[in-house]
Amino acid sequence: MTLFETGSNVLTTKSGADDSKRNALSGSGVLPGRPVHANLTAPALMQASIQRNEGTLSADGALLVQTGHHTGRSAQDKFVVDEPSTSAEIWWGNVNKKLAPEKFAGLRGRVQAYLQGQELFVQDLYAGADPAHRIRVRVVTTQAWSALFARNMFIRPAEADLAGFEPDYVILHAPQFLADPAVDGVRTSTAIALSFEQRQIVICGTEYAGEIKKSIFTVMNWLLPAKGVLPMHCSANVGGEGDVALFFGLSGTGKTTLSSDPSRPLIGDDEHGWSPDGVFNFEGGCYAKVINLSEQAEPEIWAASHRFGTVLENVVADHHGKLDLADESLTENTRSCYPVDYIPNCVPAGRGGIPKNVVMLAADAFGVLPPIARLTPAQAMYHFLSGYTAVVAGTEKGVTEPTATFSACFGSPFLPRRPEVYGRMLADLIAEHGAECWLVNTGWSGGAYGTGSRMPIRHTRALLRAALDGTLTNAKYHRDPFFGLLIPDQVPGVPSEVLDPRQAWSDKAAYDRTARELLARFEKNFDSFASHVGDEVKAVALKAVA
Repeated sequence: MTLFETGSNVLTTKSGADDSKRNALSGSGVLPGRPVHANLTAPALMQASIQRNEGTLSADGALLVQTGHHTGRSAQDKFVVDEPSTSAEIWWGNVNKKLAPEKFAGLRGRVQAYLQGQELFVQDLYAGADPAHRIRVRVVTTQAWSALFARNMFIRPAEADLAGFEPDYVILHAPQFLADPAVDGVRTSTAIALSFEQRQIVICGTEYAGEIKKSIFTVMNWLLPAKGVLPMHCSANVGGEGDVALFFGLSGTGKTTLSSDPSRPLIGDDEHGWSPDGVFNFEGGCYAKVINLSEQAEPEIWAASHRFGTVLENVVADHHGKLDLADESLTENTRSCYPVDYIPNCVPAGRGGIPKNVVMLAADAFGVLPPIARLTPAQAMYHFLSGYTAVVAGTEKGVTEPTATFSACFGSPFLPRRPEVYGRMLADLIAEHGAECWLVNTGWSGGAYGTGSRMPIRHTRALLRAALDGTLTNAKYHRDPFFGLLIPDQVPGVPSEVLDPRQAWSDKAAYDRTARELLARFEKNFDSFASHVGDEVKAVALKAVA
């Protein structure tokens, strides 16, 4: 038997195992060649990764891996196959670039031939904690650690469910295979190509494992709206009274951090669906950004990142395996991937009721948004479509001042349909169920990045606590003159001078100039949506002022 044969449904390389190997590769189009390791457990995948020199162990037993040139998603290398059954409903453009069916067939065929000659690791998994809306996913990869990432990230079926597993979608993952732009019709040697009609995904030329996770999120964003279920790029937790809260936000806004709250069990940290029955997690794991992670401020994530079975992408450790979470020499986008049950107070079923609160997070590096504001339903749809945050100087090469970033629905790279489809669904759900909506600035206060200071996480947690426990429901508010936002006059545990952003600036004229500049950016961004939304949203759209 081969070296890594531990765990369920593991295939040997002895004669007589060919039928089993073919079954493990069913739906992939890959013929069994070299050894195929199906559904290895986490310890077996850790062992395989070490013995294949794919990674090293930290002092705590986490698997340290490096992803080479690609330390983040390659958004410009993502393609959707232009097929007759789906083409009319795709949001074509920079997000969803067209790939001709014959080009996809050629690329897929070359990747299949490549995989046939490799030792393979297969994982059969679910996406979607609600059985009524889940899909079966088969990941076929050349890397043991990528299989472990997928196993951590998605939902692991019960042993009995693996017998006769037939996938709804198959991912062909060949990180060392290089696409040929001249032959394959793609942009570079990296390609992430999705066929909704053929239910296959090809990922090649990148080791960054986030591509595996987000390709399936894109699939869920395609499938669920047709079933009346809203797919969301958000985290979710639940209070003691069963009150579910959603946290929308782009990377770096605190979506994972703020939902990992010791007093509120975690449903999931990144991707969810909102059905008539409530909220359900798409995943069975978390993928937390861990640069400068603090044990004091984020104890749950810190502990999960120091456990056996966790995958640490591009995290630096010394020769003893002790982690240096402040080291960004490989990338600022260091990541920790672990099963959701590594968070002590998670919700094992990955499901909750109808959301009572919807929170939209923005790390405003301009420092002009209030730390918390109450939104009307129309404002909630507007800010959902805007998906605002800001990149701060120093986090990206060439960025010397705060840069506004707008990502529709807080996840435009993963939207195969037009953003308004998801925006209308959210607006309808908020109206139907009366959810309270909040805009929370986790960025800067008292000045822009470089002058002001980052909002203390203790203040943000206090603000959220007051919003989620109902304290702010009947509070007194005043309206911000620039952004039209309702700001509470007082919040327990937060200094009053922090609540109003203009008052927190010593230079009021500088605040006014900066606010006007951000308003102009909001107005320009909304131009592409204006013709697709109703009058109630147009009425609250932000506009530049003199």
